[in-house]
Amino acid sequence: MSSPSTPLPNSLARIVERFQRRSNPKQRYEQLLWYAKRLKEMPEADKTLDNKVPGCVSQVFLTANLEDGKVIYQGDSDAQLVKGLVALLIEGLSGLTPEEIIQVPPDFIQETGLNVSLTPSRANGFYNIFQTMKNKALGYQLGTSSQALS
Repeated sequence: MSSPSTPLPNSLARIVERFQRRSNPKQRYEQLLWYAKRLKEMPEADKTLDNKVPGCVSQVFLTANLEDGKVIYQGDSDAQLVKGLVALLIEGLSGLTPEEIIQVPPDFIQETGLNVSLTPSRANGFYNIFQTMKNKALGYQLGTSSQALS
């Protein structure tokens, strides 16, 4: 559970609530697929080795841009459930400041109930995607993002 000192951002809290209303794993998978269908298409030009998320069995690509002090993510995956995880994280974290993103604890996945539904490799992929997003936000916070420098 997230601690009271670091409440989840509203966008992520709403996502957690949606999943909490799903009582079984099949419904949670359907919810993930719903997120995957809603994910904005990522330009093929952004699907580069530099934007590939390490440690994922599936192909996962992620970009981050800083606009008006807020991080905007874009991503894609070749696997539908993983694409749903990417979409969930993008919806939950895009539009937040780097500081807000860095403070989000990874254990919110347990509040969704997805952790018991995901295979170990997908759960690992989720944490790799989440960590990559946090690292990109940290780069902007520190002013060391390679994207910020390019």
